[in-house]
Amino acid sequence: MPLNSSTSSTTAPPTSSAPATDPANLKMSQNGHLDRIGARPLVRRGSSSQGSEGFTVVPGKVSGMDYIRDPKLFKGMAFSLEERQTMGIHGLLPPRIKTQEEMAEHSMRNLRRFDDPLNKYMYMADLSERNEKLFYKVLSENTEELMPIVYTPTVGLACQKFGLAFKRPKGLFITIHDKGHVYEVLKNWPEQDVRCIVVTDGERILGLGDLGAQGMGIPVGKLSLNTAIAGIPPSQTLPITLDVGTNRQELLDDIDYIGLRHKRVTGQQYDDFIDEFMQAVVRRYGQNTLIQFEDFGNHNAFRFLEKYRNKYCTFNDDIQGTASVALAGVLAALKATNTKLSDHTFLFQGAGEAALGIANLIGMAMEKREGIPYQEAIKKVWLKDSRGLIVKDRPEGGISDHKAPFAHEHAPMADLGDIVKELKPTVLIGAAAIPNVFTPEIIKDMASFNKAPIIFALSNPTSKAECTAEQAYVHSDGRAVFASGSPFPTYSGVWQGL
Repeated sequence: MPLNSSTSSTTAPPTSSAPATDPANLKMSQNGHLDRIGARPLVRRGSSSQGSEGFTVVPGKVSGMDYIRDPKLFKGMAFSLEERQTMGIHGLLPPRIKTQEEMAEHSMRNLRRFDDPLNKYMYMADLSERNEKLFYKVLSENTEELMPIVYTPTVGLACQKFGLAFKRPKGLFITIHDKGHVYEVLKNWPEQDVRCIVVTDGERILGLGDLGAQGMGIPVGKLSLNTAIAGIPPSQTLPITLDVGTNRQELLDDIDYIGLRHKRVTGQQYDDFIDEFMQAVVRRYGQNTLIQFEDFGNHNAFRFLEKYRNKYCTFNDDIQGTASVALAGVLAALKATNTKLSDHTFLFQGAGEAALGIANLIGMAMEKREGIPYQEAIKKVWLKDSRGLIVKDRPEGGISDHKAPFAHEHAPMADLGDIVKELKPTVLIGAAAIPNVFTPEIIKDMASFNKAPIIFALSNPTSKAECTAEQAYVHSDGRAVFASGSPFPTYSGVWQGL
């Protein structure tokens, strides 16, 4: 059935009354018909086909112990007396009946007993595996405190320790050896109405590099925030790791590593695997299911974005998501400094996914907001990569198609400090995961020719940040407008600003 069929057309799965060997059913499978196309099927409240929050369960289909064991159904001590007696779990819980508010307050008191962020992460992970409703209540009501725990910077350490701390699987692991059967693996996921997928191949986890299958912490953490902040039902989210191996030898030698123990598969075999995955998602969950790419290597991230953006409901968070947030920060800095985008010269430390995404969006914003043609706008944007300042005809080479628009006429330069002195940027943005590269001297130079220097240290986790908030404020005499990719302790000094 073609993808542009009427939204009233659906292909229903075979009913239980038809045997698996029915030729009609076999023909449907062999023809590769979609499980769903167009409008999603109506699922009435009370249907046992959906295990999601907000749907009741058909009596007799679920035992009382299921309410104790299933984190989607478990309510802790919040089960009423009537519920306990009706479900047959009376006596299996302490006699006190608590409200969700009381249990959330109890959870926060328990969590705050820990000093180590990784222990806090493990507590939250355990809570999500015991009581899903309570986990999201706690997370949504304490987002500012818990976001650095369930996501960056703590999630980076959790990914590094993922194998050691592994208890219970979350999400779906699809390996390169499943090639040819990706759709069948997707069908093993118990939820039928997935709307949002976050997928990684673990090649570039934050600023930590190749973590292979242990990068699963990123999709899990990102989707937890999607539910807590955006209100997406957790049953409609699916974290996926595409395991094609890892090139990090220490993981291959690690007795606790959970992924495939071989080097990364690349080339046509890898591309065919990704193609099959994308097609399988649409066949299983529909054309409108969001597929969010997360922490793929630079060389693949740009390719896949261009390849799939007009065929699937997809976007790359590292290129597009980071750019959107960073541009929002730049626009906020414009208000603080009472300036326009065109008043500024931008210098990026880094020219990877994040830096190029932000640079492109700045050019687009300058065109849309101030009427400056894009080609003119990006002349105010400079990038430095591992080989130095990106300029035309650079002897060191290394200028890809994505970097080429930012290769301006200038003599080659290698040192960031010298580049800052030469270009005198008003905005300095770090996105290359090189810690402490914004030295005191560079920050002082920025402050010497800017009344309110704009300094963004965006690399994650905190250990990879270009500088700390305190360093930016102290070395700029309190005049810097600072933003970071991970939270820093509150600076107690006074911003001198404008």
